[in-house]
Amino acid sequence: MVLWRNLILGIAIFILTIFVGVYGINTFYGKAPQYNDYCPNVIPQTQAECLKANGTWTDYNSQIPAEKIPASATAPTGYCDTYTYCQKQLEAAEKPYYKGIFIIAVPLGIVIIALGLLIFGLEAVALGLMTGGVSIIIYGAGSYWRFADDVVKFVLSLIGLVVIILLTYYFNQRLKWNLFGKKNPVEEKKSKKK
Repeated sequence: MVLWRNLILGIAIFILTIFVGVYGINTFYGKAPQYNDYCPNVIPQTQAECLKANGTWTDYNSQIPAEKIPASATAPTGYCDTYTYCQKQLEAAEKPYYKGIFIIAVPLGIVIIALGLLIFGLEAVALGLMTGGVSIIIYGAGSYWRFADDVVKFVLSLIGLVVIILLTYYFNQRLKWNLFGKKNPVEEKKSKKK
C-alpha cells in the first residue's frame, strides 16, 4: 500500500515539476514566435496578391496544355506559396528564442535533479523531482535541437551525461546525512543491521 502511495505521489510531483518548470520559463522568458505573426492567414488568389504577400506564384496554365482547359473555366489560374518565405522568417525568430529556452531549461533541470538527489530523503519527492528535472532538460534541449549543429548536440549530450554521472556518483558516495540533518534511510537500515 505504501509503495503505491509513494509511486502515485512521485508521479504527481513529476507532472507538477514539469508544469512549474515549463510554465515558469514561458511566463518569465516570454512567448514563442507565433506562426500567424509571420505567415498570412489569407491565401492569395491572384498573382498580384501573391507577390504582395511575398509569395511565389505558380501558374496552372503553364503546366496544363491549353486544349485541356475549358473555355468557361473560372477556377483559379494558379496557386501561391507563401510558406517558403514566411517560414524562413519564422525560423529566424524562433532560433534565438529557443536557444534562450535551452540556456534556461537545461541548468534548471540539472538543479532540480540535484535537489531531488541531495536534499530530499523521501523517495517519492526525490523520484518526482528527478524525473521532472530530466523532463525539463528534454524540453529545453528538444526545443533548440533542430537549430543546433551536430557538434553542439554532441558536446551538450556529453556534458549532460558527465554531469548526471557525477551527480549520481556523488549521491551514492555522499555522507550518511542529508542537508536537513536527517539520516539517510538506506544508511540507517544498514547501520541497524550491523
